[in-house]
Amino acid sequence: MPEKTDTPPLDFSPVVERLSAEFAGVHPRATVIRCVDAARHGAQEVTGLATLDLVERVARQHLQVLAMAFAERNSPFPA
Repeated sequence: MPEKTDTPPLDFSPVVERLSAEFAGVHPRATVIRCVDAARHGAQEVTGLATLDLVERVARQHLQVLAMAFAERNSPFPA
């Protein structure tokens, strides 16, 4: 189990801003915030650390997968 530390949580708003801009027109800001939060919690649970870089990479992958799933679901062509 990851060790608890007394370090204050990082401010993830720059990550939210970058990913919101990157996925504008694809995902609403609320979805980006949920993915960043989920990535932060997952990283903290698995590694004990939730760095900005790691959280951004994981959240970006989640957002890309969601976009692909949404596109497939709305495709006029059956899979």
